[in-house]
Amino acid sequence: MVVTPWEVKGKVDYERLIREFGTQPLTPELLSRVESRTGKLHLQLERQIFFSHRDLDTVLDLYDKGVKFVLYTGRGPSGPVHIGHLVPWIFTLHIQQKFNTRLYFQLTDDEKYLIDDDATLKETSHWAYENALDLIALGFKPEDTFIIYDTEDIDLLYDITLQVAKRITYSTARSSFGFQDSTNIGWVFWPAIQAAPCFIHKKLTGENVPALIPAAIDQDPYWRVTRDIAPKIGYYKPAQIHCRFLPGLGAGGKMSASMPETSIFTMDQPDAVKKKIWNAYTGGRGTAAEQRKLGADPTVCSIFQYYFFLFEEDAARLAERERKCKVGEMLCGECKMDIAEKLNRFLQNHQERREKAKDVIEQYHIKRK
Repeated sequence: MVVTPWEVKGKVDYERLIREFGTQPLTPELLSRVESRTGKLHLQLERQIFFSHRDLDTVLDLYDKGVKFVLYTGRGPSGPVHIGHLVPWIFTLHIQQKFNTRLYFQLTDDEKYLIDDDATLKETSHWAYENALDLIALGFKPEDTFIIYDTEDIDLLYDITLQVAKRITYSTARSSFGFQDSTNIGWVFWPAIQAAPCFIHKKLTGENVPALIPAAIDQDPYWRVTRDIAPKIGYYKPAQIHCRFLPGLGAGGKMSASMPETSIFTMDQPDAVKKKIWNAYTGGRGTAAEQRKLGADPTVCSIFQYYFFLFEEDAARLAERERKCKVGEMLCGECKMDIAEKLNRFLQNHQERREKAKDVIEQYHIKRK
């Protein structure tokens, strides 16, 4: 297992990550507190897709005292968005709507330029624009969603970035991120830029409130170093809530744009989706007869994970699908055809909204005074 901000591979042991990263599990008591404020637990909390946190309890304590919070998350625009990227964004939208709060969404075109020897700023800026369309297509509204393009908006970030950078030693950065002698100095400096949106709300509005960051757990090292210095520069420590990775359609590992044949991208067309789904790894047997007799294993099936993560909200129907799979009443072909139809309906609607987003994308930029 390898889990870093730039690489995730192998079978991810989430319990081990909680121990090694020093985060806290989402307990039933804490989930009950969230439910009391949202009316119903979001599917991703109910199924422990979001499973770990730092200071979510503190954010809720402050909220009860009248101190609101803002949301912050983002995307490294190295290419097109796939379904796995949407998982934490969908949850972020839910939290934004339930708590009536702002979202600052950082598109790190500078980071992708620095860490990829072959990348150009033109390419990373292009993907930043394309990725922003996918965010808007999910239903985020411009009045409370602010998209930060690092290379374009560095003037808004730079003074905060300097305050952060001055207080993080190279020794800390090297131990946190594994920098080597061959690492370029832009990459070494960059974690300070990623920290800046945690604190930008005060600069824009004068309100000093905590930021809650919903994101996959591979990004946690950034917030560990940011939390250490936040009180020194007069801010709340940023809180996080961490999600699991949507598996790819292959045999193990998270969905990754570097393996396009095992990823479903938001701009994939119906035939491409059907082909990828039909070739996906499942927990099925070698033959239909064998599977009817012995059943299959949904715990290792990439298709079942799509139902679990996104496409079956009804817990009873999900449990029935799992039962039928285990006892051989349902074959893999049936699940594949069903999920391909669901995916293509979702993607058709998403692509239509994404096209409309081109007309309003400018409304999401942070306005200069």
